[in-house]
Amino acid sequence: MFEAVNITRISQGKAENLEDLTASEAPFTININKTELATLLASPFDLKELAIGFLYTAGIIKSISDVENIVLDTSIGEAYIELKEKKLDENLIFKRLFTSGCGRGVIFYNSLDLLHRKKIDSNFNISSEKIFKLMQVLQEKSVSFKKTGGVHSAALSDAKDIFIFKEDIGRHNAVDKVIGEALIKKVDFNNSLILSSGRVSSEIVLKIKKAAIPIIVSQSAPTNQAVKLAREFGLTVIGFVRGRRMNIYSGDERVL
Repeated sequence: MFEAVNITRISQGKAENLEDLTASEAPFTININKTELATLLASPFDLKELAIGFLYTAGIIKSISDVENIVLDTSIGEAYIELKEKKLDENLIFKRLFTSGCGRGVIFYNSLDLLHRKKIDSNFNISSEKIFKLMQVLQEKSVSFKKTGGVHSAALSDAKDIFIFKEDIGRHNAVDKVIGEALIKKVDFNNSLILSSGRVSSEIVLKIKKAAIPIIVSQSAPTNQAVKLAREFGLTVIGFVRGRRMNIYSGDERVL
């Protein structure tokens, strides 16, 4: 997770040589049915969850049951995945959006996704007090950030406790890792909320919508496109959760 490096720190006009911790970063290549799909820049842990979550939010699989086999080679940072559906849509490989995320982020998209904007149907709700407490727990769990300042955190909650927590140098990867583990554990997305330390951009909203998670809570801001899409999708977006305040940008009926 970390690597120690020697640095020179200048403080109040004085230079000091010391050791500091940096966040680990490595390329991670996902191969589908013997075809290279994408290479992500990621924190080199929880890679199975990252691969599964990425394939799901990209629309390549619809559930964990679509995966026949997955083999990880952590020594070279590669995942070899066999799908039950052997014929991969080759056109999908060219339908890429380069994201606003950390590193060379990429998501795949289908133009039909943007045409069929079915709203999220969920009566799931949460109190503002619980949101404040959950965000505090997220920050307490973010050990890698405290040590390096170079990673994002994401978590899944049932509005009572955080039961999945992940970290990564990329906020997109952190979300995919959470969704990937939830798929493996067969979690009910419709009665969950996701917490994030990172900016809520339109591609994050698309990932959350793919899983039909009704609420996203972040300590950072959403973009204008994220808010527009969230309102169309019926997704609750809560940002700037810091201390005892928050901003609700869409779906305020789910906040009690």
